[in-house]
Amino acid sequence: MIGYITIGSNDLPASAVFFDTLFTELNGTRAYSLDHMIGYSFGNNTPMIIVTRPHDGETATHGNGTMISLTAKGTAQVDAIHALALSLGATDEGEPGPRGRHFYGGYFRDPDGNKFNICLT
Repeated sequence: MIGYITIGSNDLPASAVFFDTLFTELNGTRAYSLDHMIGYSFGNNTPMIIVTRPHDGETATHGNGTMISLTAKGTAQVDAIHALALSLGATDEGEPGPRGRHFYGGYFRDPDGNKFNICLT
């Protein structure tokens, strides 16, 4: 069971604006804010997403091959979340659409380069 996922940020105030807006559309809320990290909750018994400046003081980087997948309630929400992310400064990594018989999703990178997928499975 996953307890939480942590991603790095080089500009925590900008990340707060991005994720506060994006995660609100997925019923996520800011669970806490510290001077160096923000935690987002998506309900009881679900993993949190934590956005943080690296503890070692070095530059935050995204992992090659690392991706966080967010679940949508329908194809319209996949499309809307992908578009919202792009409007908030994300870069497109694959527009929403079917991929195989049982999967619909869209891909983007947040302003720090962390890769996300919004999908139906």
